[in-house]
Amino acid sequence: MKDVSYSDRRGFLRRSIAIVPAATAFGAGGVTGAALAQTAAKAPAPATSPGTPNAPYTPVYFNATEWAFVQAAVARLIPSDDAGPGAIEAGVPEFIDRQMEGAFGHAATWYMQGPFIEVSPLFGYQKKMPPREVYRAGIAATDAYCRKQFGDKPFAQLAAAQQDDVLKGLEAGSVMLDGVGATDFFGFLLQNTKEGYFSDPIHGGNKNAAAWKMIGFPGARADYADWVDRPGVKYNLPPVSIAGPQG
Repeated sequence: MKDVSYSDRRGFLRRSIAIVPAATAFGAGGVTGAALAQTAAKAPAPATSPGTPNAPYTPVYFNATEWAFVQAAVARLIPSDDAGPGAIEAGVPEFIDRQMEGAFGHAATWYMQGPFIEVSPLFGYQKKMPPREVYRAGIAATDAYCRKQFGDKPFAQLAAAQQDDVLKGLEAGSVMLDGVGATDFFGFLLQNTKEGYFSDPIHGGNKNAAAWKMIGFPGARADYADWVDRPGVKYNLPPVSIAGPQG
């Protein structure tokens, strides 16, 4: 996580949507493949209407300590500003929690047999633990590191600047964690945060399609025939989720 301003982060997010696969926007897939193999590890049904912002959500995988970490971390990765909602407002923590109980969290579609050896990141994730275990171990280890460095305070209780420093250390691998790779953990956290922010609201994140509205993405509309012969005309219809219109 480079040392950039909030506006720079927002610009980065707008640019990053261009490299997020279409499957991610519609089905929370892409790199993680979370929407695949539903029979292998079926994700829990939505606790609330995907289009209802600020609706209460009770995590099904993370415990209270882990939930506090996830909320604090994603709030620093995508903070709210005048251009659009932050990760908290967009429901990213809910998205990540639900993915932990789905095919992605269980690595249900990945080859997870040995040998487990250190390889180039170009080969993708090659470790023994599925993502849900990486999160559990990574959160515990990061909190343990924070308690040692910041007067017995867990990550969620640190000042924003301190949280940013810890996240940068995880990204760079300069923060050493016990039992799990810092870059593996941060890689999942950042990727899932971006996915939750831009995915179809049916998966729990991108509440009320706010991120789609911010970047002008129309969503899952099936018919653009009325707009084919109107080059240069602004498309002003609201985005549509798989579950229906999003205001």
